[in-house]
Amino acid sequence: MLLTQFDYDLPPDLIAQEPVPERDASRLLVLDRASGRIEHRTFADLPEYLQPGDVLIINDTRVMPARLYGVYDDGKSVEVLLVRPAGELCWEAMIKPAKFARVGRRLLLACGHLEATVVTLGIHGRRVLRLPPDVNLRKVLDSYGVVPLPPYIKRHGASRAPAEGEPSETDAATAAALAGSRLDSDRDRYQTVYAREDGAVAAPTAGLHFTPELLGRIRDLGVHICPVTLHVGPGTFLPVRTDDLSAHRMESERYTIPEGTADAVNKARRDKRRVVAVGTTSVRSLEHAAQGRRALPAGTGDADLFITPGFRFGMVDAFLTNFHLPRSTPLILVAAFAGLDATRRTYREAIARRYRFYSYGDAMLIR
Repeated sequence: MLLTQFDYDLPPDLIAQEPVPERDASRLLVLDRASGRIEHRTFADLPEYLQPGDVLIINDTRVMPARLYGVYDDGKSVEVLLVRPAGELCWEAMIKPAKFARVGRRLLLACGHLEATVVTLGIHGRRVLRLPPDVNLRKVLDSYGVVPLPPYIKRHGASRAPAEGEPSETDAATAAALAGSRLDSDRDRYQTVYAREDGAVAAPTAGLHFTPELLGRIRDLGVHICPVTLHVGPGTFLPVRTDDLSAHRMESERYTIPEGTADAVNKARRDKRRVVAVGTTSVRSLEHAAQGRRALPAGTGDADLFITPGFRFGMVDAFLTNFHLPRSTPLILVAAFAGLDATRRTYREAIARRYRFYSYGDAMLIR
């Protein structure tokens, strides 16, 4: 298939810059694959579409505040995003500007509380940094790190027009206060309420709509809520650079499927009960692990499965997702599950009805 088949035009004002005030107040578009019927609801209505005995798979990865600012050893400013561990005391990182990040360069980050040294070059222009042996990285990130929001979410107050109801002053102090308060809010809202395992540089966004109360209602229905962990990395969002999808290779992401989750999924499939995945990351975890097997195995692995139309889903019967970027691998996965024509039609209707798109946007249930 060709990448151009997964393109669409989105009005820029439909890219959500803020979450809705209440997580489960997001809109929910429901697509029935068998009939093609589309319904328009709110996320709080989700329990109406679940059944006793369903297994709901959530991704409990936790987004790290892994963006750090500082200087090179010669005083030039630098921005670092820690991506994932790369050996003892080492982290793979995205660095801006990268042209100065030569092997051997020292970086002073987090107001001087973290020194790092470039030890080697990595893939996609990244670098591998060595950290000091005595550093408490979690403490440094919690104190000085910034949540790595996607680039289409703007948090620089001076670089945008004020939203309705905001003050029109553009002085630096006002802009900084506005941006800072939003970044503080993002630490909570760009994180699922069930996040447990540190390791992601982006949120599994379909899960952002759940509240503890909504999860309680779902459990009370007799739905089994089971976790997997897939640490969302930049590979999920790397642009597809080949016109022919068969030439694209997904960057691997570490995942874990607990034994209790594997048992629940396998029993549900034997009993012909549904497995409902929350987000494309949960889908990829289950389908990657189950490749070539009749049952889902527990354990840890590296998911690099690129799901495209024609893929035969063996584990997932329905799934929740947000609305994704054109030509992106998550959108291609949605088309594989829902059908390309149905996906195009659904996205056209979502745009016409002014759904909010991308990470802080609305949700879609495909069943």
